[in-house]
Amino acid sequence: MAQPVPFDFVFDYLPPGITVKKIFGMHYIYLGKRIMLILRKSGNQPEWNGIWAATSKEYHESLKNNIPELGAFFLNGDERHGHWLLIQDDAEDFEGAAIKICEMIAHGDARIGKVPK
Repeated sequence: MAQPVPFDFVFDYLPPGITVKKIFGMHYIYLGKRIMLILRKSGNQPEWNGIWAATSKEYHESLKNNIPELGAFFLNGDERHGHWLLIQDDAEDFEGAAIKICEMIAHGDARIGKVPK
């Protein structure tokens, strides 16, 4: 039996034309050729559970100012910014932050989304 998409409420706030691909047990959200989000809920490494937003390092600060729940993710105790920011699923206002990032995508915020190499 296939695992359901976690945090599926986000689809109510994302624009038409998105596609979902399941890769490595996570659900990748694309708009055109741009990856926008990853939805992750797993028993392994639960500190990585939540909604990952694809972005560039140059936008991290401004996005965190808009959505304070966005943060880096950690690998073995080390902070890993990369090109991703994470809204952890146990964040105090997880749903509100998720809705904000989806609305930003729906309004074409250029800070969110990356074309994979």
